[in-house]
Formats: sequence, C-alpha cells, structure tokens
Amino acid sequence: MALQKEQGDKFGTIGLVGRQGKPLVADSLRRVARLILAKGRGLVVERASAASLKGIEGISVCGREELGSLCDLLIVVGGDGSLLGVARDLASSGLPVLGVNRGGLGFLSAISPEHIDSQVGGVLDGACYAEDHFLLDMRMRRAGKQLAATPAMNDVVLHSGTMSRMLEFALYVNDELVYEQRSDGIIVASPTGSTAYALSAGGPIMHPNLDAIVVVPMFPHTLTSRPLVIRGDSEIKLVVKEATTTTPQVSCDSQIDLDLCVGDELIISKYQYPLKLVYPVQHSFYESCRSKLDWASRLGNSSRSL
Repeated sequence: MALQKEQGDKFGTIGLVGRQGKPLVADSLRRVARLILAKGRGLVVERASAASLKGIEGISVCGREELGSLCDLLIVVGGDGSLLGVARDLASSGLPVLGVNRGGLGFLSAISPEHIDSQVGGVLDGACYAEDHFLLDMRMRRAGKQLAATPAMNDVVLHSGTMSRMLEFALYVNDELVYEQRSDGIIVASPTGSTAYALSAGGPIMHPNLDAIVVVPMFPHTLTSRPLVIRGDSEIKLVVKEATTTTPQVSCDSQIDLDLCVGDELIISKYQYPLKLVYPVQHSFYESCRSKLDWASRLGNSSRSL
C-alpha cells in the first residue's frame, strides 16, 4: 500500500458528497462548503447533496459519476457506509477521498465534526498524507457464466440468508482446496475491512498497509476452524455445495446483496484500482484503535490513566 504526502495546492477543485436525510450531516456539509470557498477553491457538489447547500453561492453541481473527472479531491460527509459506496463507485478514477465522520466508529472517516475547520483546512493547506487501500473484486458465476461483478472495499460475505440456518461450501485459494465446511457462512475481508464485520466474527485486526486478505468462518460446525490470513494477490473461490430451505446470498460491504444457487461460484481477488484515502497529518491507525475500540481502558477501573 503506497503512502505519500499530499500537497494542498494540488487540490484546486474539491468535490463534496453527503449522506442524505440527516440534519447533522447537512450542518457539517455547509461548514465544509463554506471552508472550501473561503480557501478560494472550486467546489463541485454531488447532485443529491446540493439541496443541503441552498443559499451558498459559487457551487457547481454534477452527478457522482462525473466527480472523478472534475475534482482533485473528494470530501465525503457521513459514516463509513457513505465512504464505502463512494469507494466502489469512484476508486477507478484515482480521485483522492477524505472522510468527515457523521456516523458511528468512523475508521475510514477520520475527521470528527469538531475538527472540521482545523483539520479539513489543514488538508487543503497540504497538512495531510494519502494511503492506497485496495478493494476486493467479487465475480459471481453460474454454470461457467459470469452473472454479476462488483468491487467491495470492506468485505465479501457468503451467508445462509436466514438466521440459524447453515450452508455447505468449499473454499479454494489459487485453485487449491482449503476445506469444505458447514457454517452460517464466511467473510472475506481486506485489511481495511478487518475492523468491520470480520472483527465482530473473531477475525484479526490488520494494519491497512498490509498486502493480505483475511478469511473468517461464521459459526462453523467444527471446533478447529479459525481465521486464515493469505497473500493479497491470491484468488479465492467459494463454491456453494448445499443449502437448506433458505436462499444463500453474497453480500458486498453490507450494501449489495445477490441471491445464490447450489453450484454457484464466487471468485474474489484484489480489485485493480485502489482507493486513495487522505488523512490529516495527526491521524494514526493505532490511536484510532485506542479510541474507537477502547484499548486504553482497564477492567474494573476504566477511568485510571495508563
């Protein structure tokens, strides 16, 4: 994963996207928009977000698919879910992306609302760096024919489709059989996604600079199945062997869901385009883990300093 310092003077035109239907998001969108304009930068807003910026002059409006060719930097205001959608849609454009968190934990959206003026302003002045985060490429095949394909930034999840139902599948890595398993499903996650669903299923926390993929079984019908970390350039194949009365599904970033049939294959590998995430110079992955995962607390005495 490439790590590089960014120069604020390269960010002449800024794109802006915000989660819809949230008053707090709209408030932060307006603050970010005014800051960008005060810095003398051009501002292009995704059409769906423009309604939150009524009354602010000097704004251009376009569709999301145009942002990659019009902007030098994209700022996403919302939760990590908002940024995941942008990643799938715009990673291929190479557009750098900065996240302002108005959601939950915010592992991807590094800037909190109270730091918009200082840290977004700092990024625009060049006090920032960029990391390339690779996405996963999921292709669904049936009887040798590809039916669907989509990138996923966090994870690709094969699951039974219904609570308390199991399915049987086979896992291959680079065409070599790893195992056949009966379980609720399996999670294939990027390093970025290791702190999402995979973490709650017992997977390891992976530093985002790692070139690796983690495979995490979901409630396997065995005591010996454990998370597996493999090379980032591996090709993973999941084959649906048997299902109960449910319809098994594959879910990408918990935002795209597709129904599967017995015999369907999921081919998962590294997506050819990474997402370039921009962070303020103050950002630290380990500090994020300390604050968001409560690493600094002690049992029975959480207020005691370390």
